[in-house]
Amino acid sequence: MPVPLREVVGHLDATLEIDRFRDYAPNGLQVEGTTDVECVVTGVSASAELIGAAVERRADLIVVHHGLVWGGGLTRIAGPLARRLRLLLGNEVSLAAYHLPLDKHPRLGNNAGLCDALGLGADRESFGDVRGTPLGVAATWPSPVTRDDAIARIAESVGKLPFVFPHGPAAVRKVGVCSGAASDLLEAAAAAGCDLYLTGELAERAGDLARELQITLVAAGHYATEVFGPLRLADELRQRFPSLDVQFVPAPSPL
Repeated sequence: MPVPLREVVGHLDATLEIDRFRDYAPNGLQVEGTTDVECVVTGVSASAELIGAAVERRADLIVVHHGLVWGGGLTRIAGPLARRLRLLLGNEVSLAAYHLPLDKHPRLGNNAGLCDALGLGADRESFGDVRGTPLGVAATWPSPVTRDDAIARIAESVGKLPFVFPHGPAAVRKVGVCSGAASDLLEAAAAAGCDLYLTGELAERAGDLARELQITLVAAGHYATEVFGPLRLADELRQRFPSLDVQFVPAPSPL
């Protein structure tokens, strides 16, 4: 049984509390297609690959972390952007995107998913200001582990680790996480008492800063650290709207 598009998007907007955030992009509905929804695809980024896969599955709505509209909005519709919009509008597929709200959410968010995947405890605290929101999460393991064991746990939970700067203590208990391109929260993680900081993508300056702060820095990949939110959004929509066909569709990137 179809569900009105406004009801599905309204539920996500309210659950993720999008009005709380001053983001780099508009959150919520970015492209409007058909007004009723039967099939939803969730994913990390609104690439042509993901949109094409959603069209093949006859999706009516795509929900992503990285949408198509950023900064000051759409100023030039050409090239890859035009092709992506043509795929969406030509097939009456809607697109909704949730950026910082999907990193931050304590149950559905990327950072919560990372902490759970690593087996970190429930004693979670926020750190690191991003546009007025403390976005990072610090938590502890029940007992300290060696630095090598901590790195191995991350690799097992997230995948291949592109960069590791093992400058922190030999014993790791407190871990800071922030998905995506969040190496600029490294100093805040150190100030919060973290022995290790995990993010996705690094700025060039991050390696030297980790050495100077004596904290272990791990970059696990932007995509790899941000699958957790879209996976959890799929589960959330299945539970809230049992009549919908909801699928997470991977479109992996090594970056």
